[in-house]
Amino acid sequence: MSGIDHNAPANQPAGDWALVDERRDFLVVTKPERMLSVPGIGPEKRDCLIHRVQLEFPEARIVHRLDWDTSGLLVLARNARAHSFLSKAFAAREVDKTYEALIDAPLDAAEGLIDLPIGKDHERRPRYRIDPESGRPSQTRYRVAEPVEDGIRVILEPITGRSHQLRVHLLAQGRPIQGDSLYHPQAHRRPRLMLHAARLVFPDPERPTGPKAAYHCETPF
Repeated sequence: MSGIDHNAPANQPAGDWALVDERRDFLVVTKPERMLSVPGIGPEKRDCLIHRVQLEFPEARIVHRLDWDTSGLLVLARNARAHSFLSKAFAAREVDKTYEALIDAPLDAAEGLIDLPIGKDHERRPRYRIDPESGRPSQTRYRVAEPVEDGIRVILEPITGRSHQLRVHLLAQGRPIQGDSLYHPQAHRRPRLMLHAARLVFPDPERPTGPKAAYHCETPF
């Protein structure tokens, strides 16, 4: 499925991005929690990952995003050809993403597929909700991993890439992610959203017919 599995450095500065790998066509970085991937609306939301990375790599281009309060791995393109290649790979679902999360109690089955359509919750923006009538098809594979202090670790592999997908799918199972200020009724018990993009595997734009590029970033909780 992949080539060499590159591990992210363990000494990422708190609250800032870190470079995992620098290649001719792309960069792999880690985003901390509570940082936008791209600028939002208004001057107070201009600070973001891509602007910070562009201070060092002006050519960097965003390919995909993580929620403001989700940490973990992102790949950035360094030229138009790589951006097109990687964007098509994401659209064709040729990218494998693995997240780790903490929930309060085990799911009913140790592993399985959550297949529920997701749409905007217009009455409670910026929330999303399960919407059987007009929601977009959304699928997430999951595996319950192990109990930890005050929670259960779960491994999540999104097949689709909808906004808030993992958070809404787990909420629909009665297991919202710990620390989730939008969906968990006791989010204050955790200092952050306990969701981390731990592994990223994608076709290599420098070697399209070769092994996929694979990266791993240790989960900080």
